[in-house]
Amino acid sequence: MGLGHEAWKEARMFLQKLLSANEPTLRENSELRKRAFVPQASTIMHLPAKIGDYTDFYSSREHATNVGIMFRGKENALMPNWLHLPVGYHGRASSVVVSGTPIQRPVGQMRPDDAKPPVFGACKLLDIELEMAFFVGPGNKFGEPIPINEAHEHIFGMVLMNDWSARDIQKWEYVPLGPFLGKSFGTTISPWVVTMEALMPFVLPNPVQVPKPLPYLCDEEPYTFDINLFVAIKGEGMSTPATICKSNFKYMYWTMKQQLAHHSINGCNLRPGDLLASGTISGPDPENFGSMLEMSWKGTKVIDLGNGHSRKFLQDGDEVIITGNSQRIKGVFSWSCELA
Repeated sequence: MGLGHEAWKEARMFLQKLLSANEPTLRENSELRKRAFVPQASTIMHLPAKIGDYTDFYSSREHATNVGIMFRGKENALMPNWLHLPVGYHGRASSVVVSGTPIQRPVGQMRPDDAKPPVFGACKLLDIELEMAFFVGPGNKFGEPIPINEAHEHIFGMVLMNDWSARDIQKWEYVPLGPFLGKSFGTTISPWVVTMEALMPFVLPNPVQVPKPLPYLCDEEPYTFDINLFVAIKGEGMSTPATICKSNFKYMYWTMKQQLAHHSINGCNLRPGDLLASGTISGPDPENFGSMLEMSWKGTKVIDLGNGHSRKFLQDGDEVIITGNSQRIKGVFSWSCELA
C-alpha cells in the first residue's frame, strides 16, 4: 500500500497478464498452479492490513438528516458545520475485525428513562451501520497536508464495513465528546480490498455541494462511485437471509478525496494501512436507509423479515450479511464482495 499508485498499477497489470487465458505460465504448469492457488473454502481470511489508525466519517446527507430529525427535529436536522466540512471521529483500530468474527453484545451505561438515573447492563438497541471504507496508501509527513488534487494518489482501495453500534449506550455517552463505548466494541470489514483502479469504470460525477466548500476541499474531478450495496439478516428459525436495505455508495455527499484532504489539512500525518470509513450510507428512500435506527425510526416501526419474523434492532444470534457489487457496459466491468 505504501509504494504508491505506480507500483499498484504495475502489480495489477502483472496479475492480469498472469491470469489471462493466453498466458501459459500458470495454465501449463500444474505444479506451479497448485502452489499459487489455495481453495478459498480451506483458508482462514485475515485483516488485509495492520491498521494503525481508524477514522469514521459521517458523510451521508440523508443519514445525518434522518438522525437529526429523530433527535432534534426538522428545523435543526443538520448541525451548522455539516455542509461545510466532512464530520468525523477517531475510532478504535484495535477492535476492527475481519468478516466472520463473532461480535459480542456489549455492556455499558444507559439511561432509558430520562427521569431516572442511568443503569448498567447489556445493550438492548444493537444496530448495524452499512458503510464502506478505504485504506490509505502512501502517507504524508507530519505537518504537511495532502492537497485535494493529489489525494487520489494516497487512496489504495475499498472494503465493505459494518460499524456495529450500541444505540442506547451511545445516546447516554456521546455528549459532549462523541462516540466511545457504543462504537469501540467492534467494527467489521471484508478481507477483500477492491483497488481504486478497479473501481474507476464505475466513477460518477460528484454531488452538487451547496454552499460551495472552502478552496482546500474543492475538486472538479469525479470521485463518486456507483456501488450497489445490500444488507440482509438471517436470524434464528430463518431458512434464508432477508434483505432489509438496498443502497448505493453514490449517495455520499463528501467524497473520499475530500475526507482525506480535510483529515490532513491541519498537518495530521496519515500512514499506510490507516482505515478511513464513510459513515452510514443512506439514500433518499426508506429502502436505502443504512441503519436499523432509521429503518425502525428509533424503534417506532417494525422491520419485516418475512414469514412471521421481524426486528427493530438486532437479536442475539443474528447474522448480518453486507454485499456490494458494480456492473457497467453490459457486464464487461463488474465486481462483487461480501461481508458477514
